[in-house]
Amino acid sequence: MGRPVVLSNGQLFVGLDENGLVHDFYYPYVGLENLTNARSSQHKIGIWVDDTFSWTDDGSWSTDVRFEQDALISNVTLGSQKLGVQLHLQDFIDPESNALVRHITITNQSDRARDIRLFMHQVFEISRDGRADTALYVPDDHYILDYKGRYSLAIAGKFADGSDFDQYAVGNYAIEGKAGTFKDAEDGVLSDNPVEHGGVDSVLRFQKHVEAGGSTVVDYWIIAASSQSDAQDIHTSFKHQDMQERLEAARSYWQRWFSDADVVLPEFHREQLQQSMLIVKAHCDIRGSVLASGDSSIFNYGRDYYCYCWPRDAAYALWPLIRLGHYTEARKFFEFARDTMHKDGYLMHKYQPDRAIGSTWHPLVHGRRKELAIQEDETAGVIFMMHEYYQSSQDEAFVESFYHGFIAPCADFLANFIDEQTGLPHASYDLWEEKFLTSTYTVCTVIAGLLAAAKLAKAINETDDAIRWKQVAEQIRSNLGKLYHADGYFVKGFLLQEDGELQYDNTLDISSLYGPYMYAGIPLDDERIASTAKHVEERLLNQSPSGGVLRYENDNYFLTKRNFKGNPWIVSTLWLAQYNVSIGNKEKAEELLAWSFERQLPSGVLSEQFDPVTGAPLGVTPLVWSHAEMINTLLDLS
Repeated sequence: MGRPVVLSNGQLFVGLDENGLVHDFYYPYVGLENLTNARSSQHKIGIWVDDTFSWTDDGSWSTDVRFEQDALISNVTLGSQKLGVQLHLQDFIDPESNALVRHITITNQSDRARDIRLFMHQVFEISRDGRADTALYVPDDHYILDYKGRYSLAIAGKFADGSDFDQYAVGNYAIEGKAGTFKDAEDGVLSDNPVEHGGVDSVLRFQKHVEAGGSTVVDYWIIAASSQSDAQDIHTSFKHQDMQERLEAARSYWQRWFSDADVVLPEFHREQLQQSMLIVKAHCDIRGSVLASGDSSIFNYGRDYYCYCWPRDAAYALWPLIRLGHYTEARKFFEFARDTMHKDGYLMHKYQPDRAIGSTWHPLVHGRRKELAIQEDETAGVIFMMHEYYQSSQDEAFVESFYHGFIAPCADFLANFIDEQTGLPHASYDLWEEKFLTSTYTVCTVIAGLLAAAKLAKAINETDDAIRWKQVAEQIRSNLGKLYHADGYFVKGFLLQEDGELQYDNTLDISSLYGPYMYAGIPLDDERIASTAKHVEERLLNQSPSGGVLRYENDNYFLTKRNFKGNPWIVSTLWLAQYNVSIGNKEKAEELLAWSFERQLPSGVLSEQFDPVTGAPLGVTPLVWSHAEMINTLLDLS
């Protein structure tokens, strides 16, 4: 079901599942490495009271998993009518240290005082194969250490009055026929087993006498560091601090982040705007990567994660932050792009957060021809976004520092990667990563990228470059008609064959509307734009009971109901909304926006796409790109 809550500080990223349990734990990069097992296990929370034990994910508990409105802090409520106990969790990543803190209020809803025992279970697979980790109890400072190599996790907690957890257990998890030491909690008493290695898990017990209708507070933490001593230092400081103060400090940190922007947030759907901003920010690594999604649940039914930095997704994610005056994240990403650029002036398909090249399914040959395994729009889109940044920030020093190392090499690549016969960019993979062709969308982004480079060159008096790149952009734009179908719409694209023929893909694609009006500079009153939009509304909008807009006709990605032409996407739907804002049809735009709001999880998180009949989320949740388009649409309408 995805991750309705994600928490981050730019180094440690934690995803909570629909039960409010820790299911993803990435460190030391946002999106790399996941120290949990994405395919199955999640940390557990258990309660023992009146000789009865229950795990909060056993199906008997009510759950409400949300965010606070203006901070990257969870607001999770778990309730058991059977036990008469409610847990309220405020979870956050400490801004000053790589620590997940869970501030847990336990309420006794009974009319009598009771002995309530809280069990916090954690299971990590630091070694990835679950066979080489160690977990042990450290008596001097009273914590569990889970470690392998340079990864050290210190796990502990205390009551608000300063008293500690009173029991612990360390054991084996999912090896040698053992389910896990979490089973030890189910009688309300832990074994105090102090060490185990291989596949390991551990449990802490917090016991308190709670008056009728009363509450008690537990602060539980997992500290990630590269050594035991570093983790222990933070743990020791936590033991001697009021953790409510750290919660308030985290809240203040996020409120300052909002206020640091150069513009005041509009009131129009302010809560949704803030939530989407926080989700985008959560996926930004402090070293520049912008993760597409931290939701690892896709690994259960796919070959890979979305835990990569696609230059395109990153550029789209940062666009609304730039519009809102948040520049630090953009500058960091531009450094990431510069440092990962191929020596010939283009960006690769995708990258790991540590700047290594990501996995790909794009071959280096097509037929008998050697080809680049790239999506050219990613290079063009980043240059375009650099100009958006410059236009907003007027940071001329930025342009000068990036010009020779990134802007000029990339613009020269774009200007030269053109087929002489068509006068259009040579084939590469389309923005959906599926088709190798000269696509309408990519052509339009190349026009925008070259014009952006020309403007940046002009800003620092590189006049010859500016003139040359602008001329190439205009020449490409003059040939854009070759992608316009006689039936009145821009097609997906074509592939230039070895014999000189053009093999057309006449599929109607939402990007073939978005690209020409957003990037190619074709006027909105141009009949080609209006006609393409008409085709989109007739053939891609509301093609199933769940409504919304398809990416393109006969889109099979995650499609399980073959009687429909595809699944609706948030990005596609909000692109059409933005087009309608541009032509002055705000009423239609607000209808499409409302459709998107209706698809949010209660926490405000947006998925990638949806079942055409039930509207159930499909793909990763959250998808950062979905939230970026939500912010852009809200800003357009405000």
